[in-house]
Amino acid sequence: MDKNKVSKEKNQQYISVLPKFSEIDFSEVEKVIDDLLSDCREEIKKLEDENTEGTWNSLAKPLQNIEERIEKAWAPISHLNAVNDNPELRTAVDACLPKISAFYNDLSQNQFLYKGYKVIRDSDDFDGLTPPQKKVIQNAIKDFRLAGAELEESDRSRMRDIVKQLAQLSNSFEKNVLDVTDEWYMDITDAEKLAGLPPTLVELARQTASNAGEVGWRFTLQMPSYLPFMTFSELRNLREIMYRAYVTRASDMGRDSQLYDNGPLMVEILRLRAEMASLLGFNSYAEYALENRMASSSKEVKEFLIELVDLSKESAKDELSELRKFANLKFNHNDIQAWDTMFYSEKLKQSLFNFSDEDVRPYFPFPRVLQGLFKIVKKLFGLSFREVEYDYKWHPDVCFFEMFDESNVLRGSFFLDLFSRPRKRGGAWMSECVNRKVTNNNKVQIPVAFITCNFPPQIEGRPSLLNHDEVITLFHEFGHGLHHMLTLVDEPSVAGINGVPWDAVELPSQFLENWCWEAESLSEVSGHHESGESIPSDLLEQIKGARNFNGGMQMLRQLEFSMFDMALHSDAVINNESDIQQILDETRHMVSINKPPIWNRFQNAFSHIFAGGYAAGYYSYKWAEVLSSDAFSRFEEEGLFENSVGRQFCELILETGGVGEPLEKFQLFRGRAPSVKALLRHSGLVE
Repeated sequence: MDKNKVSKEKNQQYISVLPKFSEIDFSEVEKVIDDLLSDCREEIKKLEDENTEGTWNSLAKPLQNIEERIEKAWAPISHLNAVNDNPELRTAVDACLPKISAFYNDLSQNQFLYKGYKVIRDSDDFDGLTPPQKKVIQNAIKDFRLAGAELEESDRSRMRDIVKQLAQLSNSFEKNVLDVTDEWYMDITDAEKLAGLPPTLVELARQTASNAGEVGWRFTLQMPSYLPFMTFSELRNLREIMYRAYVTRASDMGRDSQLYDNGPLMVEILRLRAEMASLLGFNSYAEYALENRMASSSKEVKEFLIELVDLSKESAKDELSELRKFANLKFNHNDIQAWDTMFYSEKLKQSLFNFSDEDVRPYFPFPRVLQGLFKIVKKLFGLSFREVEYDYKWHPDVCFFEMFDESNVLRGSFFLDLFSRPRKRGGAWMSECVNRKVTNNNKVQIPVAFITCNFPPQIEGRPSLLNHDEVITLFHEFGHGLHHMLTLVDEPSVAGINGVPWDAVELPSQFLENWCWEAESLSEVSGHHESGESIPSDLLEQIKGARNFNGGMQMLRQLEFSMFDMALHSDAVINNESDIQQILDETRHMVSINKPPIWNRFQNAFSHIFAGGYAAGYYSYKWAEVLSSDAFSRFEEEGLFENSVGRQFCELILETGGVGEPLEKFQLFRGRAPSVKALLRHSGLVE
């Protein structure tokens, strides 16, 4: 492991740099970015003028500092655009995105810098660089090549245009999804139409209606409203209305289709990605994207996915058959449609395991869950946490914490923004606010993370109550946060999650999820929100027993998304929206056992691949899950909270960032190559 090793400096001085979000003047954002980009261009020109031959200190280090300045300035703006959307901020982001894209386009094709990095790589001094510094140089040379630095000028110019257009198109795609999600609602004034809905949802709907100045109950397409409605509403016609609105978002079949239809954007995004890959000599965008992944080819990825389909399809068929029999026997309903699946699945789960997701909410109040998470992480990695008042937050719900190791050294800090609200992007994610680096005066800049979810908000003084899936989501995103914050790599471009192959980056997040299924750790994160009573042992056992309920169907759903993504970006020729639909239909024919309605337009809101970083990479969730399940199986063998194993995971995986090959680091931790057996066992597909 010596070649990947990073060290802890004793007596190191630390600095923390935090944005003042509430003081950001959106009307000034464009000018600030303009001035910053102009300043950075002057610095690059100075590097070109003063460098006769490239060295780490004269070229690579200053260039890394330039990029880090821009990222640090843009991170809070980009984050606010996702969590606090408003017209003035949108205008600023729309104006700045093309300029930032143009800057990075020019930088990524700069011939002088490209040659300079190759000079560093080929020099006698290269062997004297640290492993992180070597990795920075190697990654940069590959990035220059993948950005078109070796192309003729006309093709380089075309590459710059493509990258700029893709940034704008992805931004438009995400805005359409956000707008149509926020603008749709269903108001109910007849209490009889609330049949089956849990009290927590009814209270949330009443509060939502009241906040809008309406009487009755308002239901939306935000996850804390949509999911429980689809799971518990006894009125099938209302479930169909909600389902149709959700799966036709931003499509030709949805509301305000002329204004929000993402169909043309998808076609153009895929066309531009294919053209970019072709310019660089790749057969497809997938092959281009896989240059920075663990997987070696789209063929390898497809074989991996097909293997999982074959292993899970029969179980999924059995689960669907059981669900249909149950609906027919208990409810005299033999025609299950897409808007019925969640409802009857919940009823079947209740009959098999004698509990509902809503039954566990009172035992998972958010404050208790968070403190329990901190206790578990302390047991595993020796970390402690302290909440700190911060006067410059972007919303009153936001919390700020600092994280310390056993020597009471500040290792990182993070913002938690965990509750759903209007003008906030759906889903959950971790993103970087500040990266770790060593400054010019030899101080360590502490990494800072954004951790964002969309949990039900607190209602009239009562804390937010989570279901078990939401507990898992918090653990998942916190795993990403630990990966970002615990890094001991001092070079920003390979610190934390930077430089980590996309199909390995989910390892820490999925790894931490496993503690959400063990009785000993569940007892840490649970306690009744009123009485403080521990979650009953029989309910704990029921939660564990239901872990693999419909596991085959859930597996197929993720594999369908992954195979659709890979098909879009490998073999497909996309000329229009119907080509995209045809590929999705063909994928479903191979994978799905329960076809959705023909008007389903799931793809039009598939932000992961059209507006996120998962293009030709959605398979990463399953790829990394093989690693995470296998890594956790070592704790199953040696002890759930075995501190020495936790420390080793931290040292080999969490602290090393993008330095070293992920497979090598995993093998050092596990003592062997990864095996799919643990994933299959945890998914209930084998004993």
